[in-house]
Amino acid sequence: MSERGSVPSFGDRRPPGGSDEIDFKIHGREMQFVEIELDPGESAVAEAGGMMFKDVSVQMDTVFGDGSKPQTGFFGKLASAGKRLLTGESLFMTVFTHQGQGKARVAFAAPYPGTIIPFRLADMGGTLIAQKDAFLAAAKGVSIGIHFQKKIMTGLFG
Repeated sequence: MSERGSVPSFGDRRPPGGSDEIDFKIHGREMQFVEIELDPGESAVAEAGGMMFKDVSVQMDTVFGDGSKPQTGFFGKLASAGKRLLTGESLFMTVFTHQGQGKARVAFAAPYPGTIIPFRLADMGGTLIAQKDAFLAAAKGVSIGIHFQKKIMTGLFG
């Protein structure tokens, strides 16, 4: 069983009047993985350790944060790193960029059984909040961060 689709990338690589399409195919049932097809110069971002396989023309680069805002200053990166440390998330992401000609593939899988659910951020109001370790991969330019939830308690305590 597999599912095909494409999800637009978001960020500075979007051409005027449209967006890049990241083509993908989801394989499997209980232990799924997603195979992403990259055009020359296209990139995907994933958590460290999520890669299953890649073509030889796909270059891996480890970046501090998610790589979506390369112009962010030192203190912005430090604040983001502090949040990620508090939640136990990795400080680094891996960017996979196709450096060759034609099409190239890279695949990602979670270390545990589950269902991969593709979505377009534009259809979700531009933001999605998910539980820890739910992120697998995205088009380069998608901002991946940490969200702290406020707990509101009401009622009588005796």
